[in-house]
Amino acid sequence: MTRKPDEISADLMQPLATLPVFYALAGRRVLIVGGGEAAAWKVDLAAATGAQVDVFAHAPCDKLREIAQARDNVSLHARDIAPKDFIGAAMALGAIEDDALAQKTHEWAHAAGVPLNLTDRPALSDFTMGAIVNRSPLVIGVSTGGASPVFAQAVRGRIETLVPATFQAWARAAQVWRPLVRASGLDFLARRDFWRRFTRLAFREIERAPQVEDRAALLEEARAGAEATARGRVTMVGAGPGDPELLTLKGMRALAGADVVLFDDLVPASILDFARREATRINVGKRGYAPSVRQEEISALLVNLAREGKNVVRLKGGDPLIFGRANEEIAALRQAGFSIEIVPGVTAACAGGAAIGASLTSRETARRLQFITAHTKDGEFPEDFDWGALADERATTAVYMGNRTLPELSRRLLQEGMSHDTPAFLIERASTPQERVVKGTIADLPGKVAGETLVGPVMVLIGWALAGL
Repeated sequence: MTRKPDEISADLMQPLATLPVFYALAGRRVLIVGGGEAAAWKVDLAAATGAQVDVFAHAPCDKLREIAQARDNVSLHARDIAPKDFIGAAMALGAIEDDALAQKTHEWAHAAGVPLNLTDRPALSDFTMGAIVNRSPLVIGVSTGGASPVFAQAVRGRIETLVPATFQAWARAAQVWRPLVRASGLDFLARRDFWRRFTRLAFREIERAPQVEDRAALLEEARAGAEATARGRVTMVGAGPGDPELLTLKGMRALAGADVVLFDDLVPASILDFARREATRINVGKRGYAPSVRQEEISALLVNLAREGKNVVRLKGGDPLIFGRANEEIAALRQAGFSIEIVPGVTAACAGGAAIGASLTSRETARRLQFITAHTKDGEFPEDFDWGALADERATTAVYMGNRTLPELSRRLLQEGMSHDTPAFLIERASTPQERVVKGTIADLPGKVAGETLVGPVMVLIGWALAGL
């Protein structure tokens, strides 16, 4: 059975607890109410934006005094804030212990139309202050809507490890170079190509800052590549076994820059979400024993989209080069004159091993690892299988797409002399929340899932390296 490629719309934005907004405050007045450590942090943060910061506190703490002495845009006022102080202010922040003063500050700010944030007082605040990754002008904010600042800080810490300090220099270069690139005479597609090349260079040369020579080289490459860009490019990305956290960083970046994403049925929506919202998403899924898009149509669609100048990502489950018919798509693109970049993914066999907590190789029991597919296009085992090699108990065998042919697989392996008690596992939807593991032997595993409808994808692992689990 065949079906046509199915273009789908991007899902609507999920509900947002708060709208992240980056506020330009340079040269504007920001009011701070409070003199403790919490207020000092707000003063330092506001002053770092270039705002003129007015602090109202009868007894500012030592930290706050140090900040005021170090920054010439911070003024201390040893009095209570008053309604007139809010006139013309861009923003007000506070860390206030006194309930009555907090309520008055809220009322005065609202009367003046000034947005207000008070620490630990969400009912009196118009916005929350998130945790910040500062590589200015690259700034990343993390917010829990005020629910758990500690959790937001922990998330920020994780992000900090992913954002090198050198990215600050690259972001500053982008800020300076953008008007120069706009004035360079490049058309829209070539300018976009420049920034893609810029981004790839930043991630490739992660240990250094950009140089003026880089800009000249990138402009030249963008001009020279304008024709190639107009013809499009294709990147084949392995989506991994299903857990979006197992998608590689390189695959994530490819999706973020795609104009069109051609994806398989087994790719979850959580991975498609990494594509930019403007990207066209086309389902070209092939499923065993179900209506599928013909491989020839998929290959032709890839070529046609590349000819239209699109940046195409072909998103395949697992690793694209393992039982994914990648060679046919690669050949079609090369025959049409297009190169293709391939981004590997985590294959289902590895996810299956992780699911049962077992190494697939062992010095003592499994020095060889073999991958097989359990059916051909007609749903049967390939005629040229070396059943003797598959029954070799010194190997671990990973069987892809083995849900329907498991009984025949078991029968043939036992017939070839494999021990009845050879460990065997069936793993359904490895790495996903719906993951299911069935433990058995090569003799009894088929009976344990007999009569069940296995939704898949299904991985069967066989071998003595799995013993003792």
